[in-house]
Amino acid sequence: MIQSVNTIPAFDIKQQYTTIEAEVSAAVLEVLASGRYIGGPLVEGFEQQFAAYNTVTECVACNSGTDALYLALRVLEIGAGDEVITTPFTFIATSEVISAVGAKPVFVDIDATTFNLDVEQIAAAITPKTKAIIPVHLFGQPVDMTSLMAIAQSHNLSIIEDCAQSTGARWADQKVGSIGHVGCFSFYPTKNLGGCGDGGAITTNDPAIATKLRILRDHGSRIRYLHEEIGVNSRLDALQAAILQIKLRYLDIWNDRRRDIANYYYQFLSQVPGIVPPQELPGGYWGMESIHYSHFRRRAKWFYRQISRLGA
Repeated sequence: MIQSVNTIPAFDIKQQYTTIEAEVSAAVLEVLASGRYIGGPLVEGFEQQFAAYNTVTECVACNSGTDALYLALRVLEIGAGDEVITTPFTFIATSEVISAVGAKPVFVDIDATTFNLDVEQIAAAITPKTKAIIPVHLFGQPVDMTSLMAIAQSHNLSIIEDCAQSTGARWADQKVGSIGHVGCFSFYPTKNLGGCGDGGAITTNDPAIATKLRILRDHGSRIRYLHEEIGVNSRLDALQAAILQIKLRYLDIWNDRRRDIANYYYQFLSQVPGIVPPQELPGGYWGMESIHYSHFRRRAKWFYRQISRLGA
């Protein structure tokens, strides 16, 4: 009975597609006719455009946001015996990749008002084994990067920004993904910049890091059939690059629309007793809106009735 109340999907990929259908169809057919399906000018063009959008000098595309995080840890030589501080309130990929390289994830609790990593608790979690921090800009809301970078500099730690849900967000007028040592992005279809399949990217202002990333994503090779080290197969295909180039042109418009919708929910949800809507941070947007509800288990049916009256 409760499920029948929710008649609006959380995200309608098809609706977004219809607004750019002609452009996407033409781009896809052009890629198919070209015979260049892996790498090539379209992927390189997208990397340049995405770097420019995020105000960085380098972008390395890969096949998922998970691989972006994994490759970032690899390029920073984080592995067995190391510790990486991150948030427990995130998709499993964030901590999964830490374990995948042999390091230990160390969780620091979140700020109850932003749902992001509580920067004030980080210092107490730092040990001689700590090598990096992975802040997650959750739901389009940026972490306090000013305070975080100060902590990282004082302890000589690397910062890997997890921007999987926050493409286009800003902290202190700087794009997320341009502040730390590297930024990691996901183009999974439901992200605010989503492809029609898996995809990811790593941003940085360090050319040496970008060069090493390109080697690692292509089986540890910079020259075909000459493999310098153990890498992975993590390349973005040309079809996704072509689609993402189109969507990137609309991203700021779509992010503004998300803000408008979130403000609508905030206005009316504030009227429901027991609900504490989250606060939007300057420079952020709501890729997904989470709320506090103090009596959810006890009053779930009543809660859904209240929400249904708002058209949710």
